[in-house]
Amino acid sequence: MSLRATARIAAGADGSLPVLESDGPLAVRRTRAAPGWSRVTVVGAMSAPLGGDRLALETEVRDGARLRVDSAAATLALPGRDPAPAEYGIRLRVGADATLRWLPEQLVSAHGSHLRVRTTVELAPTARLVLREEQVLGRHGEPPGTLLSRLTVRRAGRPLLDQELAYGPGAPGGWDGGAVLAGHRATGQLLVVEPDYGKEPPAARPLGAHAVLTPLAGPAALVTAVAPDALALRRILDAALAELAPE
Repeated sequence: MSLRATARIAAGADGSLPVLESDGPLAVRRTRAAPGWSRVTVVGAMSAPLGGDRLALETEVRDGARLRVDSAAATLALPGRDPAPAEYGIRLRVGADATLRWLPEQLVSAHGSHLRVRTTVELAPTARLVLREEQVLGRHGEPPGTLLSRLTVRRAGRPLLDQELAYGPGAPGGWDGGAVLAGHRATGQLLVVEPDYGKEPPAARPLGAHAVLTPLAGPAALVTAVAPDALALRRILDAALAELAPE
């Protein structure tokens, strides 16, 4: 039987978490934070998402608040009895002079799974955002499932980034070719939205052999990377994070 679940988080400028609602497999917990910050860790309460599941996580960072959201473990997309794709919707809103650091663990697309992830972000003009996404295509020694991931970011009501990625069986041809993954099985990105980039954006450049930094009009910077495995990918993105948005 497929699941329907929506978890909700809201952070206030005084460090409070006025909304912290778990639902189904999405358990959200307040965890220890740096001074001046709130922190929430997402804990998987059961195996999910499975085929046919409809999961959602809604987060609001209210004006002046600073929130870090991470997860206790990787998210594992698995096949289920329902042949329909699973869906995971992530909706983020960041208010004026607020900051969100969205740093979950990897999403693993297991063989036979079919998952559609939709992340939408609404930013106030003075909001700051650090958002990391990491996808691992298949567990060790197995082919990947089917994964469709779309990220849409709007700042001050205007588009900042809108991209869609598809991997695995049923994805458009070429996803594993030399122009995309070139045989790698881990891929990810780091998006940093920083109002100060309007004065001096970071320069476009490669970050080693398998990553690139691209400034976006917005102002923002996007790091895109591929790697042979999750550990190598995390090392690349951690280095970029330390340079672009150190804590």
